Amino acid sequence: MVLSARNGIKGKVTDVKLGEVMASVKIEVTEPGVITAVITRESAEALELAAGDDVEAVIKSTEVMVAKE
Repeated sequence: MVLSARNGIKGKVTDVKLGEVMASVKIEVTEPGVITAVITRESAEALELAAGDDVEAVIKSTEVMVAKE
């Protein structure tokens, strides 16, 4: 499958909980080993980011889709 979205992260389903309308799917992720974030220069400078800093990658989205090959 080819998608234009660049935030696809492969993983393995570890749990599926089915509700009346929605389903909760837990996906264990091991790849990618590196997540690349593109942020403004102003933000990078404000955070004083440097190689070796401990940070948290926070993925902001209105939805997460699940694709199965």
